[in-house]
Amino acid sequence: MSDNENTTMEVELTPEQKQAEARRILLEDITRNIRFLERGTAASEVHYIHRALRTISSIRKRLEPKTIIESIAIYSSVNNAQNVAESLACAAETLEQKPAENQAAKVCEPEVCLYLCLLTQLYLLDNQKHEKGARLSKALVSMLSSSPRRTADPLVARIFFYFSRFYEVAGYLSDARPTLLQALQAATLANMKESKAMLLTLLLRNYLHYKLYDQAERLTAKSTFPADAPNNLFARYLYYVGRIEAIQLNYSQAQLHLLEATRKAPSNVATAGFQQTVHKIYVIVELLMGNIPERSLFRIPTLKKPLQPYLELTQAVRVGDLNRFQEVVSQHRSKFLNDQVLILIQRLRHNVIKAGIRSISIAYSRISLRDICLKLHLDSEEDAEYIVAKAIRDGVIDAAIDHEKGYVKSTEMHNVYGTSDPQHAFDRRITFCLDIYNDSVKSMRFPGSDHRKELAYMDEAIRRERELAQELENDGYDDDSDVEGAMDEDL
Repeated sequence: MSDNENTTMEVELTPEQKQAEARRILLEDITRNIRFLERGTAASEVHYIHRALRTISSIRKRLEPKTIIESIAIYSSVNNAQNVAESLACAAETLEQKPAENQAAKVCEPEVCLYLCLLTQLYLLDNQKHEKGARLSKALVSMLSSSPRRTADPLVARIFFYFSRFYEVAGYLSDARPTLLQALQAATLANMKESKAMLLTLLLRNYLHYKLYDQAERLTAKSTFPADAPNNLFARYLYYVGRIEAIQLNYSQAQLHLLEATRKAPSNVATAGFQQTVHKIYVIVELLMGNIPERSLFRIPTLKKPLQPYLELTQAVRVGDLNRFQEVVSQHRSKFLNDQVLILIQRLRHNVIKAGIRSISIAYSRISLRDICLKLHLDSEEDAEYIVAKAIRDGVIDAAIDHEKGYVKSTEMHNVYGTSDPQHAFDRRITFCLDIYNDSVKSMRFPGSDHRKELAYMDEAIRRERELAQELENDGYDDDSDVEGAMDEDL
């Protein structure tokens, strides 16, 4: 037998057949997710909804209008609720296609309607049809005003996200703010935690887009972020809060929130952009606090190139070179403007001077104000005297100024272990470890109550089997007794 006969012949599909096969697989994936949605709705279990949404990223790359319309046609029943029917009709209209009439169409649950409309939103966004997407999103938001169920919470959160995204891309994000505020109030009253978390992050993004920092701060002060919200939403919320606090000069809290945001966000290629954005502001906040970020931070492959201007800025601040600092700012001004951190970088000039004074205080036990003025490139000795006095008052250096002789004398360095600094450092580390432990306990998932019915059924079956075995055993014992009695009579 020849080798050609042993090999399996593969049939080459035509492009039309490949396209039809891909459409069939896509329709099967959508149908499978819809079954999960229907199961979650019937059992009132949200984890089935999350399971259906887990594959939406892979489905998004293969979306086609015909497949979405076919799915809509399956659930275009005349018995649908009015808001569901209107939403499906609006989705079909934005796709510029009409669903085929189906006599065997099923009744569409609100969760299934939201899922199909969410797929339509994704298709419109990926194909740059922003006006149609905004119109569909507005219709969906009006549908959601009729008190959606708890099982629709993850879907509602995503619908609002793309609602805000369409308005932002179209250029009228401010028009979405009243709707988002009203939806936040409704989600809080309905205890829809994921929707509330999403709406809080969207409102903070809206305020930051228009530089409404005071309103954003009032929103964070008067609202509570849900404790069991997804990590991706919590990371975004921490980033926005960190930016607001950095603008409001609350650098210590901004540092904590930005650091926690980098730890909450997953470290992979998909979240590289978020990590880069957070670390840019984190580096500036560290410099504003008088700290120097570690060099290893700038060597991470995903951060090395985007943080190169910030590395040059850090080097200028570390050595206290004011001329080098101004050169870096002027060279990368457009990038800093694009990153929206120029207003924070402009505050670093005093930190550069403080860093220079600190290095001078360590290197010299006594130095004249004239030499300080030359080293820091200041305008006059009076400016140098004022800056050194302020640094002494702020605790940057431990020194004294002799105004008559015009020099600065540094005091001897004290042992840091004789102060309370190590105690505060250990306290911060212990608090961080306890927070991680508490978050891990809160994020643990436990099985639902469906298995209890199965266990009760199994217990009942085991009990019946035992009763049957006992009856059979008793019947056998009675038969044996009758046989033994008959044998005694024969004897």
